[in-house]
Amino acid sequence: MSTKNKFCQSCGMPMSKDPQSGGTNADGNRNETYCSYCYQNGAFTFNGTVTEFQEFCRTKMVENGQSKFMAWLFTRGMKRLVRWKNN
Repeated sequence: MSTKNKFCQSCGMPMSKDPQSGGTNADGNRNETYCSYCYQNGAFTFNGTVTEFQEFCRTKMVENGQSKFMAWLFTRGMKRLVRWKNN
């Protein structure tokens, strides 16, 4: 798998939508696998289960004007992303 992903491998957001163009590793370098909302300073910003994270993301999306249906649709595939695949 390429280190450059089209989608964050934690939340599924298109990396092109990330204002920081990716998260940051502990050494300050850009991380192209996870977005800046999910990964900062070499650590994930949310620690919990994938189900809890899906609900967290859906809530944030609805707060930002997305419909509940679209929020559900965008988060339903998270379990297949690299971060959650083996959990």
